[in-house]
Amino acid sequence: MTKTYSNLIDGELVTTAGTMDVINPATEEVVGQVPSAGQDELDRAVAAARRAFQSWKKTTPEERQKVVQGIAATIKENADELFRLLTSEQGKPHNQAQQEIYGAAGLAAAQSTLRLEDVINQDDDTRLSRTRRVPVGVVGGIVPWNFPIMMAIQKIVPALVAGCTIVLKPSPFTPLTTLRIAELIKDVVPAGTVNIITGPDELGPMITSHPGIDKITFTGSTATGKKIMEGASKDLKRITLELGGNDASIVLADADVEKVAEQLFWSSFSNAGQVCIAAKRIYIHEDIYDDLSKAIAAYAKTVKVGDGAQQGTGVGPIQNKKQFERVCELIQDAKDQGYQFLAGGDVDPSGTGYYVPITILDNPPEDARIVAEEQFGPVMPLMKFATVDEAIERANASEYGLAGAVWTADAEQGVAVAERMETGTVWVNEFMHLSPFAPFGGHKQSGIGAEYGIDGLKEFTYPQVITIKRDAFA
Repeated sequence: MTKTYSNLIDGELVTTAGTMDVINPATEEVVGQVPSAGQDELDRAVAAARRAFQSWKKTTPEERQKVVQGIAATIKENADELFRLLTSEQGKPHNQAQQEIYGAAGLAAAQSTLRLEDVINQDDDTRLSRTRRVPVGVVGGIVPWNFPIMMAIQKIVPALVAGCTIVLKPSPFTPLTTLRIAELIKDVVPAGTVNIITGPDELGPMITSHPGIDKITFTGSTATGKKIMEGASKDLKRITLELGGNDASIVLADADVEKVAEQLFWSSFSNAGQVCIAAKRIYIHEDIYDDLSKAIAAYAKTVKVGDGAQQGTGVGPIQNKKQFERVCELIQDAKDQGYQFLAGGDVDPSGTGYYVPITILDNPPEDARIVAEEQFGPVMPLMKFATVDEAIERANASEYGLAGAVWTADAEQGVAVAERMETGTVWVNEFMHLSPFAPFGGHKQSGIGAEYGIDGLKEFTYPQVITIKRDAFA
């Protein structure tokens, strides 16, 4: 029998008359049902968050830290159940689901230690001036379907640490694990500080426009981010937007082909390519292009595509039908244009599950849709370049600027190239490493603001300057 999950509002588990089905993308079977919340439930959640904010904002950093560490411990203690549930709704292989669950617990524990200390601006005989950080208020968090638990935690935790309360909306495609965590932390967090409600896409704009919400933090597409920014502008809500990317990797001529082939593969194909910071354009120096492209294609043949719950699966299905159809459309366009394939390219739309074969393209042109657009699927275009200046120019010729990577035997040269890339994060000789203590955010149309670290924590606060005139009554 399919389980029906509950929302968390004001410390209570709440259901609604209407429900939504959640589909396993590997089997297309219903694996759970969740509440279909609307304006009434949102109003209740916001009211609860506003009440809780009045007391939560007065708590000490140590009290907040204890609560957040309780969340981390609860996730870790239930990791085995949670990662299996995550695979059933998201599709990623068990080992990658484990990494997400344990990563979320680790992120919560690490970020619980962050402190926003007062800054002294002036301290002399005339006056004392200091800047302190005060919480924004009630936060509206909107989470995508590719990393539903990591993205939820990176919104809940800094909100709580900053002294805010939150109303969180998971993606309707992947709400189950989040709601299970809501059940588990119901008595860990004070009532009303964390509220989690599920609903259709229409619930998002309701959150964005709700007068009782002071800040929106959103992860998702650039197109949706623009709509959120427009909606939030009506009452000048604060916003943090982590949006799309078309991340470029530049492989220099001195890179070790055998060592980087496997790493480059996973930089594109982890989570079936459904990662905002996945390598989506690979520029390889012409001196090693043939050898490296063959090595990547050869490694691809060793990776199993299948149900993430089955042992040995390396790449799971696309998470939902809409995204599956978009990736198939991009692959078909590449075939129609006559581009060459080193692997994959043939999708069977009649089968069960949203499976796309590992697909690698051989030097498509820069204006190809498969290059110019964010694929968000298991597709890797490899492109040849002659000079470093050319590679950097091509990598930067994008409206996006989220992340990038440089691969080289000369780390100093790698840093020199990295500093010329127009992105918020650049890795040299690795990929997708994010630190809880370093800011993560995009340039250009890849977002506004930052997550993680002190910079991310500040996003949930206002600066308040208090100045004392010392000789006023002298």
